[in-house]
This record gives sequence, C-alpha cells and structure tokens, in this order.
Amino acid sequence: MEIERIDPFSYIIPVREGMRVPARIYASESLFSLLHEDKSIEQLVNVARQPGIVKEALGMPDMHQGFAFPIGGVAAFDIDEGIVSPGGVGFDINCGVRVILTSLDEKIVRPEIESIGKKLFARVPSGVGSKGVLKVSAKEARKAMDNGLRWTLAKGFAENIDLESVESGGYLEEADERAVSERAIDRGKEEFGTLGAGNHFLEISTVERIFDPARAKAYGLFEGQVLIWIHTGSRGLGHQVATDYIARMRPRMTHYKIPLYEHDFVSIPISDPIAKEYLSAMAAAANFAWINRQMITVAVREVFAQEFGEPWDSLGMRLLYDVAHNIAKFETHIVEGMEKKLLVHRKGATRAFPAGHPELSLHAREVGQPVLLPGDMMRGSYILVGGPRAMEESFGSVAHGAGRCMSRKAAARQIQFDALSDQMRAHSVILLAANKRLACEEAPLAYKNVNDVVETVSGAGLASLVARTKPLLVIKG
Repeated sequence: MEIERIDPFSYIIPVREGMRVPARIYASESLFSLLHEDKSIEQLVNVARQPGIVKEALGMPDMHQGFAFPIGGVAAFDIDEGIVSPGGVGFDINCGVRVILTSLDEKIVRPEIESIGKKLFARVPSGVGSKGVLKVSAKEARKAMDNGLRWTLAKGFAENIDLESVESGGYLEEADERAVSERAIDRGKEEFGTLGAGNHFLEISTVERIFDPARAKAYGLFEGQVLIWIHTGSRGLGHQVATDYIARMRPRMTHYKIPLYEHDFVSIPISDPIAKEYLSAMAAAANFAWINRQMITVAVREVFAQEFGEPWDSLGMRLLYDVAHNIAKFETHIVEGMEKKLLVHRKGATRAFPAGHPELSLHAREVGQPVLLPGDMMRGSYILVGGPRAMEESFGSVAHGAGRCMSRKAAARQIQFDALSDQMRAHSVILLAANKRLACEEAPLAYKNVNDVVETVSGAGLASLVARTKPLLVIKG
C-alpha cells in the first residue's frame, strides 16, 4: 500500500481502488511503526471508501484496530449523500472523560488517599455487570435518556454550572427513547452512576506541570492541585443500541449496494428511516452516558465532603469539562471554502474546538475548549486546548487517549496483578480493582506512551498543551 509521509507528524494514503477520498494518519515515525501490527490502516482505508465521505478519512495518533472503524478514527459525511455507521461510533456510545477540579493541594490529600480511595471504591460500583445505587423504572430511564443532564438538573443531581462545562450541555436534541429497545432499557436502567470495566477508570491525580500559565489559570488549574478523572460511557445500554441497529442495518446494505468490508462495518445512507432511528437511539444513549458520569460526580463530591468535613463547593469541586469520544454529531464545518452541515463520526477521538467557536458555552468559548487526554494508569494524562488548525484539518478532532499497542489477552498473559500493583506503588500510585485480570489487561505496557501521542497532537497543531497530571490513585472495574 502506498503511504506518503508528508511532515514529521502525518502520513497520507492517496486515493486508490475504491477510495473516495485520501486517508490521513497523524503519527510520529515511532507511532506509525506500531500500526503495522494490526489492521487499523486497512480499516481506515475502508472508511475512505464510504459514500458521501468529505475531505479525508482521519486516523489519530492513538489509532489501533477496532470493529469496523479503527479506534482513533474520524470521518465526516455529507448529510445528503453520506452514510451513518454504528461502527464509526462504537459499542460504548459516548464513552467519554470528565475532570473535576478541587481547591485541594496534593500535600493535604496524599495522607488521606487510601481512605478516600476505599470510600470511592465502595460508593461507585465498578466491574462487569455492576449496578448503580440509584434505582429507576423503565419509564423514568426513558425520560432521562430523552433529556440528558437536564434530567439530573431537575432531579437535584446537577447544577447549571455543571451543564455549562459539558460538551453540548450534556444533551443531544435528536434523542428519542422510542428508538431504544426494551432490551437496551433493561440493561441501562440499573447502571446509573456505575463505572463498568475495560478501560474505564476513576482516578485521583495531581497537576504535575503547567505549560500554559494563562490558560491554566482561566481553567482553574495550578501545580500540586488534586483533580478527579472519570472515564466511562453508556455501558450495556449503548452496547445494546449498537447491537440492535447493526443487525437492522446490515440487510439494507444490499439494497444500497454498499460493500460489507467486514462483519460489523455496517453503514447505510443518513436518509434511510432506520439510520434516522439509529441516530435517535444513539443520541439517547449519549444522553444516558452524560447522566452516568454526572451520577458518579455526585458520589465523588459526597466522598470528598465527608472526608474533609466541608461542602463540595467549598472544596472547589466544579467541573473542568466533559467530552465524548464515541459519538456521531451533526456539525457545521468549512469544506472547500463553504460552510457545510456534516455528520461527524468520532470513534476513540475527541472534540477539540478552539476559542470563539459558537457551539462552546460562554466560558469555554472565551478560552478554548479543554481537551482531556488520559494516558495509562501510571504515566499520567494531559489537558490541552483545541486549536484553529484542528478545525481546518480534522473537523475539530484530536486523539482521545494513549491508545492500545497490545491486545487485552496478550497483556493479561504477560502481567500478574501483584506485580502490576507493586509497579504502580513504586511510582506512588495506588491501584484498586474489582477484577484483577481485567486490571492486568489495562497495564501500562499495553498502551502507547501518551507523551508520544501528545507530542504528535501538539506538533501537528491540532491542540496545544495546558497541563500534565500524574495519578495518585486509580480505580478499575
């Protein structure tokens, strides 16, 4: 396959057989070499073959093999001629990240870290099949999915300031619970406020370094500050929505003469009635995911308030931001010098809108959207800000994390939990896990070095560095 390196941080695959647009991969030389170990490049080429795709199929520096689209894949489609693909969103719809600020310094929290960790571990259900403390009926779950964080606001689980710091205000208006199956509702109604398993985590970290003092100050960040990262999504509900609609869409592909490149690479025109139903169900699942992260936020605030004997707002526990990274959204972008409404698929990729973008809330619009880019559970994470070049090149998108470089099975074979726990303690990080084997699947060696990913993101001009954080305690499912 012909692949041309065009600068230190990106490669181009020119249009070849069946491709409608080129494919661009953002990667340093070292990151690019890892892509030959899986099928992610082949998957990105298949994305570039989809009807109605605009400009380029994009692979972020954390790209690796997924189902249908590669994880770390971004593609935008013309709303009249393009397609929607559940595989371009992912099974865990609106898996995403939020960061909670505090006014606490590491020196104050470090002596209490194990006590806080045990309380959080008990308070936030984690692991496969975990069920939340909040019990709601199927009818109430459907109402919640139609309204997103507006539902939590009405129920007293959120405040207006929370919604202002969440992508899209934590609500997609396309949501329609009637498009969600009973099976999906049954799976989701008991999962409010649950972490789940896999790569999901709850992490207490500290700000290790500030790169941009002015923007860090505007975000409310300072060195030594304690932050809480939450990474989870729509869990079983989102998985069921994807499963349901892949099965319903697959027979329609023959009608439209769209090739099925692999089993789950299902796509049909946006105009198809089933596609419209999927987008309504996907939006409902996305709304549920924002509620899920908000309910975990409630638990985190309660634990910290209990530990330090002060109300959570006195501890400065407001949201920095919350961003999705498995989602398809209608957005307006410049294409060939003209504004065009597109359906942007981000799978394992996150939004990175710059200062001044009209879709941002007033505070984020003034400073620029925080980009939350977690690494592995030992080497730390980054907070960045979206840049204008991302709007020009990547539909306002960047990487969503470090990205795997080893399969889960391979990692579990190579790492024992006690050795992993000892390794992390040697780096002053405490690990709590509901399932030891699953924690081993998420070992640092299974992930690319987040420093390399961030160097590529910033080197390509898609986002700029604001701060780096270091984990103190990590809870895994």
